[in-house]
Amino acid sequence: MKVYRSRQAGLRIRDTYDKLLKEWGCEVKERDISVSYGTTHVIECGDENSAPLVLFHGVGDDSALMWIYNAEYLGRYFHVYAIDTIGGPGKSVPNENYNKTFDDIQWIDEVLDGLGISKAYFAGVSHGSYLVQAYTVSRSDRVIKGVCISGSAAVGGKKNSMKAMMKIFLPEALLPTDKNVSKLIKKLCGSRYGVFTENRTIMEHYKYLLKGFNNMAMRYHKISGYSGDQIGMLRKKLVYLVGEEDPFQKLGGKEILLQNHMETFFYKDAGHGLNHELSKKINQKMVSILQ
Repeated sequence: MKVYRSRQAGLRIRDTYDKLLKEWGCEVKERDISVSYGTTHVIECGDENSAPLVLFHGVGDDSALMWIYNAEYLGRYFHVYAIDTIGGPGKSVPNENYNKTFDDIQWIDEVLDGLGISKAYFAGVSHGSYLVQAYTVSRSDRVIKGVCISGSAAVGGKKNSMKAMMKIFLPEALLPTDKNVSKLIKKLCGSRYGVFTENRTIMEHYKYLLKGFNNMAMRYHKISGYSGDQIGMLRKKLVYLVGEEDPFQKLGGKEILLQNHMETFFYKDAGHGLNHELSKKINQKMVSILQ
């Protein structure tokens, strides 16, 4: 599966990925874990003697972008492992086994085993929050506790998810000029969109992602809704953090969380980029929940 639309697109994305890592404000270590589906790229930071915290980013972005305002703070309390989703636009590289037989749970199992992690805390944003939920349902014994940011309880399935993505990202994502990239970010965020638009490296990287990432590379990640019993399992282990201005929440995500009585904290005037827009509050909240 071709992750980037061209070799040049991949080089640009990886170059700006490295620039973003330099803005994390902490020492990082990068490593690649061999799994059945290729190699999975992991960024580590924080105290190696602290409890492991595994992080998952969303669709169409990567760990370097997702955790730029969070990693340094979280690393004060945890040994952080930021995972580049295989098939996503980070530095993970899928092989020929990454096809319609792909299984998220087996992939995460193999990554954790490769890192020597038996159980951990977990957090994810958007699609990353779905991965946290999926792993909690399937491997509850390996999940100590988790935080789902800018996501909802997984009851709608892939069809509803894709419909929401198209409604929000189009038409700007089809023609990612500087103006359209800024317009898209403003659609996704509350009033604090400047944390994206005023960071030159973020804007450069995100434009390259929109131009160069092959979105079809994520098609093997299966999304399905969970039963009442499974939602009950999620209710015991997970906490949800969402922005009131998140367009995905307005399209039904908030209603699902309330209907299913999930433990949720809502933030006014914040959108889908919640962990960027209100990084200080979210960092502190994550630590308080997980500890």
